[in-house]
Amino acid sequence: MDALAVATEVTPYITAAVTAYGTAVLTRTTDTAADATVSLGRRIVQRLWHREESREAIEGAVSNLAEVPDDEDFQALLRAHIKRALLDDPALATEIARLLPAAGVSFTASGAGAVAVRNNSGIISTGSGADIQR
Repeated sequence: MDALAVATEVTPYITAAVTAYGTAVLTRTTDTAADATVSLGRRIVQRLWHREESREAIEGAVSNLAEVPDDEDFQALLRAHIKRALLDDPALATEIARLLPAAGVSFTASGAGAVAVRNNSGIISTGSGADIQR
């Protein structure tokens, strides 16, 4: 498990959670209204925060990021603290990596006339009686 890769992958989720909840993300309980990204970020940051050895560093980084969520330096600081925690605790790194969505591309088309494509350089028509001219 590459700690830097996992830290890089989880930082956007945590940033979304911090943007939504501020420092309350550290202690907030489940919010069914939160979208999947914010919810995942909240779960990850809480898991990191509950690790006694990384609590102070994670809490400080989250506090800084909560003040200015778009600041790339604060995001990098949080990522560095996440990386350190994951390097120090390989079991935690594995646990957090398992929380991440599976990599890859997926497409879903649903409903009448729905189309799902990765790339398209032509016309797609699903309508009946369509008159297509080039």
